[in-house]
Amino acid sequence: MEFKDYYQTLGVARSVAEAEIKRAYRKLARKYHPDVSKERDASERMKEINEAYEVLQDPKKRAAYDRLGTGWQPGQDFHPPPDWDTGFEFRGSPAGEAFGGDFSDFFATLFGGAVGARHGAGVHRRGEDHHAKILIDLEDAFRGATRTVTLRVPELDAKGRLAARERTLNVQIPKGIREGQLIRLAGQGSAGMKGGRAGDLYIEVGFKPHAFYRVDGRDLYVSLPVVPWEAALGATVKAPTPGGTVEVKVPPRSQGGRKLRLRSRGIPGDPPGDLYLVLEVVLPIPETERAKELYQTMARELAFNPRRSLGV
Repeated sequence: MEFKDYYQTLGVARSVAEAEIKRAYRKLARKYHPDVSKERDASERMKEINEAYEVLQDPKKRAAYDRLGTGWQPGQDFHPPPDWDTGFEFRGSPAGEAFGGDFSDFFATLFGGAVGARHGAGVHRRGEDHHAKILIDLEDAFRGATRTVTLRVPELDAKGRLAARERTLNVQIPKGIREGQLIRLAGQGSAGMKGGRAGDLYIEVGFKPHAFYRVDGRDLYVSLPVVPWEAALGATVKAPTPGGTVEVKVPPRSQGGRKLRLRSRGIPGDPPGDLYLVLEVVLPIPETERAKELYQTMARELAFNPRRSLGV
């Protein structure tokens, strides 16, 4: 996916105010609009101009886009940093459709296809929905919790320049929530027009990196270290679970990478997820002469070649 420099597309500096962005857009639209332009690439250029304007004229999208930094070049292969948009509040629902279907994969990856509403004046019009993303502790998905979250709401100041205010909300985290699931806060979107009810705010939930659990849907994975004799002979060892420490049996002749499944020990739900213990064989470091002798004895007695399957 190619990075797009929206400021370069409109020919403006990153520090310009809203009025300058509008002037630049109108000037380019007069030149490249397919109905009047004689340029051979007018249609494609107009799509790029519309996309750049959609982002830069919206304070929330513009602030989030600016967060990506200035180290990217147009056309450069681009992958957004993980959770780059966390804490920003955007207009539109997470499942919004791209305006006219003409926006690029770059836009859709960053903003989910959501664009600002383009309705005419009306009576009792419902307010626009908003969406944001937050990160929670994995443990909250097991117990449920009420968390105070602070969202950045970029706005334009009196001079049309980007500024940011913060708003704080109490969010009820339901037990068993999955990564990517949405929490709806009714009436927390844009105010309605002429007495219309307010829109809603949709909070997308992500999990903070955990010290040892990896999440896949409702299932959890954790690396469980074992020593060679435990893997070879079998053993009963202690293992962590979200509900506390348990004892598990390591079958004899286990290899590194073997998965031990603990049913229903994953994220709660209907059905609940499972917990997978992934065996990791850890070799003790021979720090004493006696330890070195034991390794040498193993080398003589076992005569094991782990590379035999490679033909060496």
